[in-house]
Amino acid sequence: MKRAAIVLALAVMITLVRFGDADAQHGAGHAVASALPHHALVQTYEKAFEQNVAEGRGFGMAFAADQNGYPGPLHVLELKDRLKLTTDQEARMHAMLAAMFAESKPKSARLLESEAKLRQLFAGSRADEAAVKAAVTEVEKARTEVRLVHLLTHLKTREVLTDEQRRLYHEARWGEQGSMRTSDGGSPSGHGSMK
Repeated sequence: MKRAAIVLALAVMITLVRFGDADAQHGAGHAVASALPHHALVQTYEKAFEQNVAEGRGFGMAFAADQNGYPGPLHVLELKDRLKLTTDQEARMHAMLAAMFAESKPKSARLLESEAKLRQLFAGSRADEAAVKAAVTEVEKARTEVRLVHLLTHLKTREVLTDEQRRLYHEARWGEQGSMRTSDGGSPSGHGSMK
């Protein structure tokens, strides 16, 4: 059920981003984007975001890493049979996942609290320029902290996998999507240490 909510929320956001401007200008994508009012779609996304972030998950905050050859431990463990993880690799993934959640859950709680404070400024008719600037600064600081936990865990995870495991992971998670190219234009297979 959670996975379905995540997929729905991401599909909604992609639809809004991809078709929103075209819909406004040319009517393209109108049937897809107008199935629900835009605010209802965003509320669906917001609810899925809050549920997942409350659990310490990144909800797309590490896509930049994941799409480009830097897997995360949760999805590596979900694909452990396909990746043929060794006993040591699996143990290390479990340890990294536990450490990530231990660090991300309290930071995620701060993010959700700061988002709630921002909403309350407007709901309580207390919003003014100074209060909004302070609240947004707090939200973005908290979001940065959560995102860094996930991105830095992806860096560590990558180093535990072989080139072939990373290739299989990318194929399973992204198929033909995602660049998985290094900054020098090469493949990630020659990049990073293998343990």
